[in-house]
Parts: sequence; structure tokens; C-alpha cells
Amino acid sequence: MANEHLLVKVENAVLSLQLNRPESLNSFSPEMILRLTEEIKAAGANPEIGAVVLSGSGRSFSAGGDVKTMGQAGPVETYEHIGKLNELVLAMRALEKPIIAAVHGFAAGAAFNLALASDLILAAEDSKFVMSFAQVGLISDGGGLYFLPRLIGPYRAKQLFFTAEPITAMQAHEWGIVNELFPADQLEQGALKLAARLAAGPSKAFGQLKKIADQAAVSGLPEILEQERITQAMMVTTEDHLEGVAAFKEKRKPDFSKELEVR
Repeated sequence: MANEHLLVKVENAVLSLQLNRPESLNSFSPEMILRLTEEIKAAGANPEIGAVVLSGSGRSFSAGGDVKTMGQAGPVETYEHIGKLNELVLAMRALEKPIIAAVHGFAAGAAFNLALASDLILAAEDSKFVMSFAQVGLISDGGGLYFLPRLIGPYRAKQLFFTAEPITAMQAHEWGIVNELFPADQLEQGALKLAARLAAGPSKAFGQLKKIADQAAVSGLPEILEQERITQAMMVTTEDHLEGVAAFKEKRKPDFSKELEVR
């Protein structure tokens, strides 16, 4: 399934979402943001999908906001546009399935933040990341001011926000932004392989892990300990847990179900 600005494919329980405006380095359009949000929300209700890969077509992951249209929107239009972008980011964080961003070329501005809203970032060795907002007199949007300081600390984050200078994939990997580096021609295969592995895993456990790990960024230790306690009490009743234990005892690979029932 495809449309003009987004290519959609499902294979091996992996939903592939490819930004598809290569002529503008996959800069965001309202249509692209809307369709991404729709596909992410639909994936949450589809038991046939276990993981998501977000990538870009052509020469780059994405240039973020479309500079060609900047300066044309007033405060009201901007407020509404950012609201749609926020809805996408919140849908990504609410999805109880892993999202992998596969970055090549540039991830700039809001596209950098879209990658940060994913659960894992894989990058081509020659790719670059840049918080480019200051170049056009703007602040970061799309969650960057939430995600990046928590990931690399406020001082490094403010350096990237203030200077708008790109960092290499190697630097991003050293700072903990990128999980793994690949030669450019192996990035897509690497992302799909990892996504297929995650899609075959215990999806209920992954969903709860994602939720609690995100809560840990804004909660204290006592709250997270209690959330772990409550969730684990539920997890031991799932079919996936029972299958995992049985597989361990029988010395075989577990076959985790996609339709999970709590007994």
C-alpha cells in the first residue's frame, strides 16, 4: 500500500513506513504526518504487526520541516501544524510495539526528533544528525526538547540546539543517541532483520517494557518499582510467559503468540 508521501509495506510481521518525498529530502508535509499517525495507530490494533521500521527514500532519512514553505504560515496555522506533529509523536510513544528508525543521509530538525521518538535508532555510518531549528530562528519542536536532554544531558543538548551544527553518526553513537551503525548498503537489511526478530518476540512484555521505561524519565524510583511489581504480577499469567518457560525447559526456541490472553 502506498500514497504520494508515504510508502507502506508489511512483511514478516514488520510494518515498514518509508518517507517518500525524495525530491525535497523527505521534508515533512501535512499529508505525510497524517498518514504516519494513521498507520502507527492502526498498527497498535493489528495483531499481525509486531514491530515498525521508519526510514526514508532517496538520499536522506529526512530534512524535517519543509523550508520552502516556511515564512508562509502565521501563528494559528503553525499552532495547528505542530499539534498534528505532536499527535504523531504521542502515537509513536503510545504504540506498545518497538519502532526502529533507520537513518541514512541527514536526519535534520523535526526528523531528528522523529527518530528520537522511536525506540531504537540504527544509522548508516556516513549519516549525520542536526538540530537545525536555530538556523531559521526557531526552537525545537516534535519532542526534541523532551527527548534529547534526557538522553545526552542538558549541556550537550543545548550545544546542539544553539549551534545547529551536525554531528556524525559515530558521534551520535558515542553519545548514546544511535544504537548501532551499519555500512550504508546494509542499513535497510539490518533494520528489517532486527525488526523481524523483535516482531517474533514476547510482544506483551515489549509493550510493557516500553511504557514503564518511558515513565521512568519522569517518575521516581518508588513509583517505577511499584509499576514493575504490578505489571510483573500480570505478566506471569500471559501465554507468552508460559511458552517462554516451557521452551526454556524443553531447550527449544520459544514460539511467542501474537494473540495474548491473561488467564
